[in-house]
Amino acid sequence: MLPSYDLAAIVARLGGRAAALDAVTQERQAAVAAILRAPAGSPGTAPGPASGQDPGGAELLLIRRAEHPRDPWSGHMALPGGRRDAADASLLDTAIRETREEVGIDLAAHGTLLARLPDLPAVVRGRRVGMIITPFVFALRSTPELTLNNEVAEALWTPLGPLARGECASTYAYTHEGNVVHLPCLLVDERVVWGLTYRMLEQLFEVLHG
Repeated sequence: MLPSYDLAAIVARLGGRAAALDAVTQERQAAVAAILRAPAGSPGTAPGPASGQDPGGAELLLIRRAEHPRDPWSGHMALPGGRRDAADASLLDTAIRETREEVGIDLAAHGTLLARLPDLPAVVRGRRVGMIITPFVFALRSTPELTLNNEVAEALWTPLGPLARGECASTYAYTHEGNVVHLPCLLVDERVVWGLTYRMLEQLFEVLHG
């Protein structure tokens, strides 16, 4: 486990990892960005709701997806991202474009790519839906003001350390085909991070803890 979760320690742990090439697949593809920044109030950062919590520790950007009847992850806590467009040269380009569109952060201008995490199959109601999701980890050099589009209901910065140390671990009662299944989750204030986003963050923590 990292002795601290400050951004410099994370960059030192993840920096220099070779990003894998995009895999050839017949399934649809998507990409998301796990975006880290120095804590609010540090030089070059804007103040945020997490200021004063876990001093010195890096902060993670989470979004809550807007409610939409055609979105299988409607209203879920998530990382910025979305489906690959035909014009995207790579999944990394997808993550950068979707982040810019959803929250107004230009990762090409303000971010540094730290790592590509393993691909995950998208699952809805316990079933694969023919799509692969690739998470990328970025560190921000500066924090521009967030500008949310209509796909995002809210965005917040939360300290990474408590999540990575298991201090926010809980279970989420999910009803599937009439049965209640208790799934692992993370609690961020009163928000529940579960499912695919939970699995992506667990992959990040595994890499950090090495």
